[in-house]
Amino acid sequence: MPIIVNLDVMMAKRKVSLNELSERVDLTLSNLSILKTGKAKAIRFSTLEAICRALDCQPADILEYVNDK
Repeated sequence: MPIIVNLDVMMAKRKVSLNELSERVDLTLSNLSILKTGKAKAIRFSTLEAICRALDCQPADILEYVNDK
């Protein structure tokens, strides 16, 4: 898939655990885990905004486009 999710990298840089981020953004652990592992098919802008606010980052720090060619 050409969209890479770097949520785990940002969480490590900010020293934030999955449990802590889950509480900060009011998202279930399972949904956050699906997003973190790159298995999510979509993300709401409101969720992306909450994650960026909690991790003090930009969407491009979390999502990356890689051309498959």
